[in-house]
Amino acid sequence: MRFLVLGAGAQGSAAALDLARTPGVEKVVLADVDVSHARDFLKPYIGKPIELHAVDATTPGAVRSLMRDVDAVACALPYYFNATMSRLAVDAGVHFCDLGGKTEIVEEQMTLGPAAVAASVSVVPDCGLAPGMVNVLAQGGIDALDSTESVRMFVGGLPQNPHPPLNYQVVYSLEGVLDYYTTPVLVLENGEVAKKEALTEVEAVDFPEPVGRLEAFLTAGGASRMPYQYRGRIRSMSYKTLRYPGHAYLVKAMRDLGLYDDDPVRVDGWMVSPRDVFIATVGRKLATETGADLVALRVVVEGMKGGERRTITYELLDRYDEALGVTAMMRTTGYSLAAVAILQVQGVVPPGAHTPYESVPVDAYVRALGERGIRIERRES
Repeated sequence: MRFLVLGAGAQGSAAALDLARTPGVEKVVLADVDVSHARDFLKPYIGKPIELHAVDATTPGAVRSLMRDVDAVACALPYYFNATMSRLAVDAGVHFCDLGGKTEIVEEQMTLGPAAVAASVSVVPDCGLAPGMVNVLAQGGIDALDSTESVRMFVGGLPQNPHPPLNYQVVYSLEGVLDYYTTPVLVLENGEVAKKEALTEVEAVDFPEPVGRLEAFLTAGGASRMPYQYRGRIRSMSYKTLRYPGHAYLVKAMRDLGLYDDDPVRVDGWMVSPRDVFIATVGRKLATETGADLVALRVVVEGMKGGERRTITYELLDRYDEALGVTAMMRTTGYSLAAVAILQVQGVVPPGAHTPYESVPVDAYVRALGERGIRIERRES
């Protein structure tokens, strides 16, 4: 098996590491505009099976030439590249998956279905943690019931040792976090798709110690296209982000004061974006790609089975890999992307364009993650 990983940031590097350590993988091409600063955990694999290539994602010809010599592409570039990269992959006759995160772009990628079928390849966006893992697990719960009444999804990336005032560290992109905090949230309410305000409907969610009590609140992106697919079929569905208690109040107050706004304001004769200033100022205090983080996940699906009311719960607590220096967010996001890419090449995912919850069998997915040390507990009551 031969793979191209586009994007040598945190998640792309984690995906490349996972693929390089997978039996049967002959080559992993890791490509980005600058590949001169590979992460330490990749260095034992550079040369074989990992090859580093400098390529600009805005030059389609150069990217397409790299695609021609692989079986699948795992894209960890910013979401606005995903539609173009998926089209290039279909043209090159190779499988494609990405981290997604923007529902409108996913809708565009779904139009590639007929071309992907004709090329005998699959296109699977939204293959990270949320969207991605959380949706596959939610679908697993839905499929296990005769009828489903509600789906609740909770995911959070958190520091193991929180520091005030936000008790948070950024392990991927503060700009992406602000998108989730400011974009309207799609939910199912009384069976209909509704838009809610992000950072609202705060509730307490308890995990085993030492994690303990967290708070959950509505944020955009994590539900992917599921509310549209299950309109009229499931009464309620929501996705919420998990943080330590008190976080939602603080970040919502800053949002309401305009600190996340894009529209420039005049400061001493200069026009500046409050959002840009916030990211530049706060981001450097919160950002880290290393350190002791954890990922908490819970999916609760309620409905009927065999004439009885049943609840299916999936739960995950994953922690920083100190030996390798790989964060829990990189493991659960980058390794998830790699696992889907392998399932595509193995033929587990059918040709066409699908979201992961439509095409990736939950049992095969959970088993693949378990082999990577990402252990998901399933309970039925």
